[in-house]
Amino acid sequence: MTRLLLVEDDALLGDGIRKILVQRGDEVEWAQDGESALASVAEGGQELILLDLNLPGISGLDILQRLRSAGNDIPILVLTARGEVADRVRALDYGADDYLIKPFAIDELSARIRALRRRASGVTDDRLCHGELIMDISAHVVLLAEQPVALSVREFGLLQILLENRGRVLSRKQLEERLYGWEDEIASNSVEVHVHNLRKKLAGDLIRTVRGVGYVIEKAE
Repeated sequence: MTRLLLVEDDALLGDGIRKILVQRGDEVEWAQDGESALASVAEGGQELILLDLNLPGISGLDILQRLRSAGNDIPILVLTARGEVADRVRALDYGADDYLIKPFAIDELSARIRALRRRASGVTDDRLCHGELIMDISAHVVLLAEQPVALSVREFGLLQILLENRGRVLSRKQLEERLYGWEDEIASNSVEVHVHNLRKKLAGDLIRTVRGVGYVIEKAE
């Protein structure tokens, strides 16, 4: 699951992209103009931005410049109808991580989103390995000592986040922001419950609690 900000002023296209990505398990916030997009980024919580260039008011290129000038390194995938090489080069020079020319296949969009997520997390493929634990992100499969482990969607998502951030302590708030959508109701102990379940299904010492801070999976020695 990826928490996305979609910036697209075309109502029909934007609604279509949002619905399909949500059906595929992503959380999508949709802004239809530059000012709304910048306001959403200021509030935080996104992992990746899908950015149209031709926007009313503040253009996509202006958004790119402002975010990068402010030191914001969130991955940005530009969606553009501009097919000229010069336009694509300009977007990349302004700080875009990748671009996709309209019209595009939704499967390619999903693949590029996954690629940017992996790149941002330092992951080079769809498999995360930690000792005898193997997570295949694309197949949505977890193996422990070569035996499959059944995980719920939230458990799978939490495990993926912790594995992608091995050695880094993540707070409950950070995990909640990654696991849940903007409109989801979150129980006060939801993360603790998911951690408890993962410890029961996997190695009990896999996830370490750092009291008063959060949770971490240590880097393998």
